[in-house]
Amino acid sequence: MTRSTKTPPSPKPSAGQKRRRSNGFHGQVSEVDLRLLRVFHTVAEQGGFSAAEIALGKSKSSISLDISALETRLGLRLCLRGRSGFALTGEGRAVLEATQELLQDIQRFQQRVNQISGLLSGTFKLYVPDNIQTHGETPLVRAIEAFTTQHPNVFLTVHSASTREVEVAVMNGQATAGIALYPQNMPGIHGTPLVAEALNLYCGARHPLFAVPEDKITVETLAEQRMIAVAEAATSPQWDKVRSHMSYHAAAENVDARALLILSGNFIGFLPEAFAKPLVDRSLLRRISFNNLQLITYFHFLARTSPETGLMVETFRALLEESY
Repeated sequence: MTRSTKTPPSPKPSAGQKRRRSNGFHGQVSEVDLRLLRVFHTVAEQGGFSAAEIALGKSKSSISLDISALETRLGLRLCLRGRSGFALTGEGRAVLEATQELLQDIQRFQQRVNQISGLLSGTFKLYVPDNIQTHGETPLVRAIEAFTTQHPNVFLTVHSASTREVEVAVMNGQATAGIALYPQNMPGIHGTPLVAEALNLYCGARHPLFAVPEDKITVETLAEQRMIAVAEAATSPQWDKVRSHMSYHAAAENVDARALLILSGNFIGFLPEAFAKPLVDRSLLRRISFNNLQLITYFHFLARTSPETGLMVETFRALLEESY
């Protein structure tokens, strides 16, 4: 998503100054032009030269030279940079919008040719939730391996985000596809159930329950603890019986953040077993079994119906279903 940047008001030219006018863009759009426009797009998306260094794998001085070359090519001042920070000019915002449309058109062209030839190329943007587990050889890892091996001309980008951000990215077309907890049965959005994941209840080594025998832990005992909020998408028959008794005092959608709260010793909460096992082995966490209390979450593969991305989406979906 492109970050919005505020443009300070331009100073009025003095009597002896004339505003520079662009002579317009002449000639064909060359490969060099496309490269410079992609650099400009990334800088604007990242919110500045420094932030774009990692994304582009280039130094700030090299990026600055590219932007200057593009401004010379277009005859326009695209951005302000200096001690006051980075900001797009009005002309820069207009060029950014045109650049986004151009890059999307190029991608659509690639994908339509793919449909005709049956070959895959272009960019596949996959969004996955922060709390999806990728320890070891998981189905998602196997699907990515097969997809990138069979279709080496596809440029795969993987974004980690909150569950809500994944859903929004799929709905607004920012993502080619995503893995989410909710099926999102909306017009134009196709969801495929993938797999269920079990989460166990844990407390940290500093928590009072850490040394309490399992047979001494009751519903009343759990109700006295400070519980981390549980997403509505997670449920199970055991949990439905005790949900209303719990007292919630914190929230953390990201699994790492949830573990941090549990490790503090002040909260109990649910974690995927694969994630928690190393911490349990080190005696930093203890599972609270309580009649095998678990939460079940269901992951879904989401994609917006589109003729431009249909072939890539269906290919990846098939590999993902085979892996599960």
